Amino acid sequence: MKKTALYLIGLLLIPSLLFISCDRGDDILDDNNTEATFTILKDHMLSSSLDITDILTNADGEKFVVGPPAEADLTAFLAKYHIIDIRKDTDYAANHIEGAINVAFGDILTEAASTTKPVLVVCYTGQTACYATSLMRLYGHSKTRALKWGMSGWNPTTAGPWNNNIGNEADGHSNWAYANAPTNEVFSEPVISSFSTDGSEILKDRVEQVVAAGFKTVTGTEVLNSPSNYFVNNYFSETDYSGFGHINSAYRILPLTFTDNSYLGLNPDSNAKVVSYCYTGQTSAVLTAYLRVLGYDAYSLTFGMNGMFNSNQAFTTNQWGGDSNPKNLPVVN
Repeated sequence: MKKTALYLIGLLLIPSLLFISCDRGDDILDDNNTEATFTILKDHMLSSSLDITDILTNADGEKFVVGPPAEADLTAFLAKYHIIDIRKDTDYAANHIEGAINVAFGDILTEAASTTKPVLVVCYTGQTACYATSLMRLYGHSKTRALKWGMSGWNPTTAGPWNNNIGNEADGHSNWAYANAPTNEVFSEPVISSFSTDGSEILKDRVEQVVAAGFKTVTGTEVLNSPSNYFVNNYFSETDYSGFGHINSAYRILPLTFTDNSYLGLNPDSNAKVVSYCYTGQTSAVLTAYLRVLGYDAYSLTFGMNGMFNSNQAFTTNQWGGDSNPKNLPVVN
């Protein structure tokens, strides 16, 4: 009789326990999907000098990219950096910079932790390396830099990735415009979730997630043909925005900092693909990695202006085949 009574009591308690359990779970979920997580992350990044301008140029005044050295400075250049080459292993085996270590993109954070030297990230064109550099600087490796133009800028034999991807599709395209930039809107902040309330832990986890997901890109062709499918941000000066022309209706939201709230000009909606573009695809890669850490659905437009309108007469710097060409530095295999 006692066993039967206990059994009946147990059956009566189970729904209550389930209700309490589910209720507590919902509370946890709600608590970790509010705007509070983004605010904690933002406050930590500001207090740690990790606004986007601090990633583009570190505390030592070093930009996120460094160009190939003059031949006379090669020995010192190679000695200064721990060089990681994130290209495919077959391409690395065919030719690479002396002393460079072949590392998969997903292992960049682990490799960076293995050295006390500044890290130099090398890829084919500089774009993926810039994406990696942004994430590594956010992770605490503030002296990390990317090799500008990648292996394409190191030696003529490895210049194919840039030589083969310049173009002029925007010239005369119906979605290439010269009008003034539209007025920037003000959006809400992205919503991200975390079970942590520690800003440094949230940032660490966010960076690791973005590294694991890999470089997120779109092509100039995709955006030129269907600009309304994207939230496009042109990262040019005001003079260049009109002088070069731009993708129709592209915003010009600069400098995207927390400090002046210009980051609120970006649409955080999960259905809004935020596309950044610049002259070479290298700065936009840095921006894209940073924005993905913040929770934006961000993409970098590959090869930037050089890929869409390389012959544009407004080019004075960063024009591949113009002021920018491969050097003739040694490679090994």
